[in-house]
Amino acid sequence: MPTRERTLVGWDVGGAHLKACLMRDGQVLDVAQWACPLWQGLDQLDSALQQARQRWPQLEAAKHAVTMTGEMADLFTDREDGVRRIAQQLAQTLRPQPGALQFYAGDAGWCGLGEVALHWQQMASANWLATAQHAAARFEHGVLIDIGSTTTDLVAFSGGRVASTSRSDAQRLATGELVYHGVVRTPLCALARRIDWRQQQLNVMNEFFATVADVYRLTGELDPVHDLYPSADGMAKDLPATRRRLARMIGLDERDGTPDDWLTFARAWRSQQVAELGGQLRRVMAHMTDRHRATGEAVIVSAGCGDFLVADVLAHALAAEAAPGAGRAPGPWQRRAYGADLARIADSATGGADTVAAWAQVCAPCVAVATLLDGAQR
Repeated sequence: MPTRERTLVGWDVGGAHLKACLMRDGQVLDVAQWACPLWQGLDQLDSALQQARQRWPQLEAAKHAVTMTGEMADLFTDREDGVRRIAQQLAQTLRPQPGALQFYAGDAGWCGLGEVALHWQQMASANWLATAQHAAARFEHGVLIDIGSTTTDLVAFSGGRVASTSRSDAQRLATGELVYHGVVRTPLCALARRIDWRQQQLNVMNEFFATVADVYRLTGELDPVHDLYPSADGMAKDLPATRRRLARMIGLDERDGTPDDWLTFARAWRSQQVAELGGQLRRVMAHMTDRHRATGEAVIVSAGCGDFLVADVLAHALAAEAAPGAGRAPGPWQRRAYGADLARIADSATGGADTVAAWAQVCAPCVAVATLLDGAQR
């Protein structure tokens, strides 16, 4: 008798996006992302799940691997409430077969819907751990750099395991492994207190006048398919409107500068973000090197819609390591892309293997949980 195909869907339920991966027989067929502003209500999750149903009609017969960060949305009383209600919404909308809905609980493994109340703390905001575990299983020693729309994860791994003992958001904020910097939704005023404008430093207006999406839209680095949320003023995303928003950050209007002035200004903001992320990466790398005494070649695994920053972030971190008095020479670091080098993309992938690999790069955690559950159930 022919072997029955194993269809599995990996889900990453965030506070702003729903990301999902369709996998068959251990290979990724498709990856997709939908806007899902959970703070507006659970109906947003239901709507995104319905869109997934339309894309993949076979959902009810599939197995499901779930991770989440959406429990942090202020829709919920607390994180426990968020984990429980998200899990219930998934079960209600997906209508999976008995035992087919599995939740990733980090070090506690996998749990079904009936065990969510017991393991909610391990389930909360564990998507980064799934990606890091997948990377650690493939490479001996390195750091995951996942720069998303809202946050950045910097996770060291060594000897096939995640090096850090931090698990909660609060712990990871303390170590620098979680940085609330992304390339789409972050308010621009969070990047700097003062900023360069025409060879002069100005105080930044601490108002929600612009987001980092305006910076990377102007530099041409942000792919429009990842620019899913309204601008800060709810207006257009063309270049003149983008410049207007940036100008407000220092009390000016678009007409007060040339297009080249505003591009230089955007690059100044970019430099601020690269410096911040580079400094946090340096902390993570130093901890990994000192504590785990890793040797040999190291790997940077890049992921997220902001992976266009990774090369400069790494260069900033290594430059500081090589500085006089730093006490450590930078080791060899090879770069690997999650989508191209870790995700197992099927030759028959929807839209072509390269397209799906690019989406796997952006939506790494949903691919990782699918891969981990597939491996656990073989």
